[in-house]
Amino acid sequence: MRIGYARTSTLDQSAGLEAQLKALSEAGVEKTYQEQTSAVGGRPQLDAAIEFSRQGDTLVVTKLDRLARSVGHLGKLTERLEDKGVSLKILDLGLDSSTATGRLMLNLIGSIAQFEREMMLERQREGIAKAKAEGKYKGRKPTAREKTDQVRELLSSGKSKRAIAAELGISERSVYRIISE
Repeated sequence: MRIGYARTSTLDQSAGLEAQLKALSEAGVEKTYQEQTSAVGGRPQLDAAIEFSRQGDTLVVTKLDRLARSVGHLGKLTERLEDKGVSLKILDLGLDSSTATGRLMLNLIGSIAQFEREMMLERQREGIAKAKAEGKYKGRKPTAREKTDQVRELLSSGKSKRAIAAELGISERSVYRIISE
């Protein structure tokens, strides 16, 4: 059986999720698991897909970055799949881990992807440090603090902190922070 897994980082990426689901369907996937969670968040649907899989099945993803966070994470996932006798297919790479060459390529490409990510993060940190040194980087604009008067007004009208946060589109923690100042 071909089991598909699709993931996007945010709810705003619905077009990306739809594209993944279409590609998985075209690849003959019979059962699909999908979720919208950040790269660092938990992935219950990925765990469910692996748990559901049986010996001889294939887990299909559209791209490597939709599956694994790092080489270590990729290694753990592939080990779990191998222990169950399940192969991995990555569509955009034409990679299939059911062959020795496919497993070699998976490890090489995973290492290259992690290297590329680390280099991008390093360049980003360098760019931020340079911008800060030049006085051009101020960080994110404090949106909740701009609503201080509204928070205090709603609080005095008897609204709960949770209701205030929901109404103003800020976190409850921000409401508490404003109140304590």
